[in-house]
Amino acid sequence: MTSPTPRTPATELLTSDLPLSERITACLVGAAVGDALGGPVEGYSPEQIVERHGGRVHGIVGPWNGDQWRTARPIAPYHKGDGHVTDDTLMTHALIRVYAAVRDHLDAYAVADHLVPDLMTNPRWIPELETEAIPLHRVFLAEKWIVARIHYGHVDPREAGTGNIVNCGAAMYMAPVGLVNAANPRGAYAEALDVAGAHQSSYGREAAAVFAAAVAAACAPGATPTSVIDTALSLAKDGTRAAIESAAEVASHHRDFESALAPLRTAVIPFDTVGQDYRAPSLGARRPSRLHSIEELPIALGMLLVGDGDYRRTVLGSVNYGRDCDSIATMSGAIAGALGSEAPPEWSKTVAEASRLDLHAPAATLAEVTQEVFARDVRRRRAHESAYAALTATP
Repeated sequence: MTSPTPRTPATELLTSDLPLSERITACLVGAAVGDALGGPVEGYSPEQIVERHGGRVHGIVGPWNGDQWRTARPIAPYHKGDGHVTDDTLMTHALIRVYAAVRDHLDAYAVADHLVPDLMTNPRWIPELETEAIPLHRVFLAEKWIVARIHYGHVDPREAGTGNIVNCGAAMYMAPVGLVNAANPRGAYAEALDVAGAHQSSYGREAAAVFAAAVAAACAPGATPTSVIDTALSLAKDGTRAAIESAAEVASHHRDFESALAPLRTAVIPFDTVGQDYRAPSLGARRPSRLHSIEELPIALGMLLVGDGDYRRTVLGSVNYGRDCDSIATMSGAIAGALGSEAPPEWSKTVAEASRLDLHAPAATLAEVTQEVFARDVRRRRAHESAYAALTATP
């Protein structure tokens, strides 16, 4: 990618020795807040957002259809808005519960053994439904696929994602994988690729792995938006890599999201299968391909560059981009948080209260698990080193 024009970065204000526990909190809270901000304008264009809200969105807003949110879209009768998180956050927290149970690196079988039963059997408060329900009742069709394929179809978890629509469904909740592998992007990439195999295939699975790697890269001391994107490009394959490169090149020439909205959309059009009308996807939408990419991750990384890692600028750019902007803002908010830029306290407080969620508890849990996993990794590495030394010792 072309290096951005030198500027005074917001990330200079971040300390390279920020404790991992604080990065984990900022990442997960940032992801949830981005999700809640993007939810009410998801599926619409930047122009429609301006018309509906009389300008750009600058914080938490109400449902697009006001009091008619229950009936306006029968296929999705959800209260999006007013600080409610969506399925992005519900799935992220569900994955953290899997880590809490396994207390080690995860694979596709952990999804089958822990995530699927959790989605099916443990009622929780669902903000958008304003009631307690099993999470399966809220997750959308591409996520219901996991339960159908693994629980009812008895498919090998490593292959269960094959045949599902290819979208950002797996990528949107992979931040915990990046955090458990903090400062080890290659490890995050490999683990997320395995975990996401239970949910997605093709470029949807690839995006999940690259997003996890980006979060891991953001946790490294001295990380910047540019270093995060360079790491993502070093690992990404096929259309995913090309789309990130295209979005990053465009983003490097913008310092304000307003001017970047249309150019970023243009940059990802060649890789996007959905088409211009987000509500009426093309016939080739979401089908496997080595040439294409999900839209959400390249745009999230592009907005990270435009916002120079600053949470507010990065996430507001993601939200006002429209289309699948709750997932875009979830990803960009997670990475900005991992870099050390926190969501504004007034936003996180409102989201926590409106969603009836403790946004900090999952982060505390994951921080404990991350320490345990790292200690196990060290022991495993030392055992390997010892065995290798014995195998290569001079007689």
